[in-house]
Amino acid sequence: MTTTAPAAGAPQAKEVPPGSSPWQLARRELRRRPTVRVSLCVVLLLVLTAATAPWLGALGGWSPEEFDKSAIDPYLGGQPLGSFGGIGRDHWLGVEPVTGRDLFARVVHGARVSLLIAFAATAIVVIAGTAAGIAAGYFAGRTDAILSRLMDLTMSFPSLIFMIAMLSVVKDVNRIVLMTAVIGVFGWPGVARVVRGQTLSLKHRAFVDAARVGGASSWRILTRDILPGVSGPVIAYTTLLVPGMISTEAALSYLGVGVRPPTPSWGQMIAESVAFYETDPMYFVIPSVFLFLAVLAFTLLGDALRDILDPSGGRN
Repeated sequence: MTTTAPAAGAPQAKEVPPGSSPWQLARRELRRRPTVRVSLCVVLLLVLTAATAPWLGALGGWSPEEFDKSAIDPYLGGQPLGSFGGIGRDHWLGVEPVTGRDLFARVVHGARVSLLIAFAATAIVVIAGTAAGIAAGYFAGRTDAILSRLMDLTMSFPSLIFMIAMLSVVKDVNRIVLMTAVIGVFGWPGVARVVRGQTLSLKHRAFVDAARVGGASSWRILTRDILPGVSGPVIAYTTLLVPGMISTEAALSYLGVGVRPPTPSWGQMIAESVAFYETDPMYFVIPSVFLFLAVLAFTLLGDALRDILDPSGGRN
């Protein structure tokens, strides 16, 4: 029997070690990509910064609401003293014009607010979308029809306008909780559609039929057979949701309907810095850089996880 040599320039198939699980393959592939390693480091650093924001602020010596009038020039409209927006030993990232509040303290506390809202809203979206998608795909019939129409209705609703109206009208509530709930309510149909499609392809597999014939309950089949099968695409989709949630929170705060001052937020800081971008550009640059790095790192990490855990949905 003769074997045909691969054509010159043809891609060589990767040798996959026997017995490798999908997660082992994912870890191996993630370690192989330098950009993913850098993105993962940035994500971990941002999460660590958000988790330790009070200690980091104390390390810098300033709270996010504390004014430092000695760091600004009252005769120049409150412009920061020194170069690059007042960056120095006392203020590592400079100070806000007019108020003199420390930008390092406000940025790290802003990371806490932005990531908290993003992660909490993503959790609501993933849990609700996964539950609805599995139910629609597995039970089919009337359940699928009702949930699919609800997905269509939610996706066709002008969510951004509703968010702005809701956050503008409702006053005496916790803005972080309200933003998390409103963003989460409008985000679940995308996950539900992905999970529904995966469930439809899994429920007729041999192992599911064997479990059904063996007398397994629907709950056991859904949790033991269907849910592990859709976990890869869901995890990949979840990582891609986070940068969108961060951007949505920043946009709402930029428009003035997000978290209220003096609670810091990256979007709020960018909105306030617009009036000073000509005289103090660092006030605009610093929160913008943090927002850009967060969105870029989560996006690159999500793209890599999608290509690894959900090859059918990746780009060719």
